[in-house]
Amino acid sequence: MTPTIATDRRANLFGSLWMIASMGAFAIEDAFVKAASATLPIGQILILFGFGGALVFAGVALVNREALFTADVVSRTMRLRVFFEVIGRLFYILAISLIPLSAATVILQATPLVVVAGAALVFGERVGWRRWAAIFLGLIGVLIIVQPGTDGFSTLSILAVIGMIGFAGRDLASRAAPASLGTAILGLYGFLSIVVAGALFSVWQAAPFVQPDVKTWLVLSGAVLTGVSAYSCLMKAMRTGEVSAVTPFRYTRLIFGVAFGVAFFGERLSASMLIGSSLIVVSGLFILWRGKQVKLAN
Repeated sequence: MTPTIATDRRANLFGSLWMIASMGAFAIEDAFVKAASATLPIGQILILFGFGGALVFAGVALVNREALFTADVVSRTMRLRVFFEVIGRLFYILAISLIPLSAATVILQATPLVVVAGAALVFGERVGWRRWAAIFLGLIGVLIIVQPGTDGFSTLSILAVIGMIGFAGRDLASRAAPASLGTAILGLYGFLSIVVAGALFSVWQAAPFVQPDVKTWLVLSGAVLTGVSAYSCLMKAMRTGEVSAVTPFRYTRLIFGVAFGVAFFGERLSASMLIGSSLIVVSGLFILWRGKQVKLAN
């Protein structure tokens, strides 16, 4: 084994571990948010969670001597990123507070499929018929989970779908974001977007402010810490090893999310959820594999 191959494998191993850690932390964050929603209005959760994360990333940026505001922060791409972040965060948190955590987590796994489709439509990336077929197969998986037109259909599940589309738009905008903006700055404005989402929803909901008790403060603090840790691990994962080797481990979030839903919230897995999630994961892994084959061919 040559030193270069050994180094690549080592980088891929550590990148994969960072990705697994990130997905586990995101799932824990979701569980904390769902627990907080039992006592606090959704808008208030978003505001407190967003401020907490923004303060952490602002502190990191200052330690790294990064300017908190530059002209690139208000670029068109960043404005789009904030818009999609607001949509994604608001509707996904609404989803995990109103429907089973496991169901919302499974639907979220379709995000990479939508990102690939969006990259083809927005950035003109070449996506062959095989990957388009896989995208449609994954979206069929989402339909099987949501079950429109059947007795098992819940309109609340649409919240998770809208949240997933919002996150896909955010990821596409992040790709086009100015290179001058580091992880801490992207994290800062990402969490400030959550504050905006909370403020807008609070105005619409007109819910009174609820003074959190000690237990709720601890839950919110846990959500902030795990959310920041998850975001940081994700950035570390994407910068360690090959993207094609690391990205498939995003689907471990499904395992964590389903496990937490069953263990802590007494949720049950239906046949439609198992079938739909299998289609989503298989489609996503095929798209990643096929993308790597196309690159090797070129």
